[in-house]
Amino acid sequence: MQIISNFIRKMPKCISCHEFCVGVTKEIRKHYKKSDIPRLAEHPEERLTASAVVFSRLNREIWMIGDCQCMVGGDFYDNPKPYEQELAEQRAKIIKEGTLPKEQYLINDTARKQIIPHMLETMKQQNITYSVIDGFHIPEQYVRIITLDFQPWEIILASDGYPYLCTTLQESEEKLTWQRENDPLNIGQFKATKAFAKGNNSFDDRAYIRFKV
Repeated sequence: MQIISNFIRKMPKCISCHEFCVGVTKEIRKHYKKSDIPRLAEHPEERLTASAVVFSRLNREIWMIGDCQCMVGGDFYDNPKPYEQELAEQRAKIIKEGTLPKEQYLINDTARKQIIPHMLETMKQQNITYSVIDGFHIPEQYVRIITLDFQPWEIILASDGYPYLCTTLQESEEKLTWQRENDPLNIGQFKATKAFAKGNNSFDDRAYIRFKV
């Protein structure tokens, strides 16, 4: 995250989506030892990996690389990883059909442990069937680009840590609180590959920014 953030601060304002993908990939790559590259090519789970959603004011475009989300004029867009929902459904089924008290999974999520081998397997498709920023070539056909015209727009960019993205941060946080209080295991209407760990107020990292252009 810090490497990508620093790259965005320094990159030219006229950068294109393609140039961004090439440049940020090179920036991550600098942090790998050359001797580690063959292993990292075989083991994507060991790479420095992040998603990013970027608004280019000059190009009037939003670039969605990896599993992030946004709203443009009230319309919702996302770019989820393939297989993620399938694995979340699998985890939910394990918990619902299991014999352990559901509260136990908040302390020791054995259902998540059962799907981790499958998660690692799907990560072999990283930057093959879906895009992320990880120091390896980003297949740009899996980067979602939203092009805006020149009328005024309200834009929200967010990470996927908000199960329900809303038009204000307060409402998004309230929905997150509702989720934690009513379905902390994330196995109901909203399903995830992890729960709200005991004592945590979120199940994933979250970032939210709203602005007008």
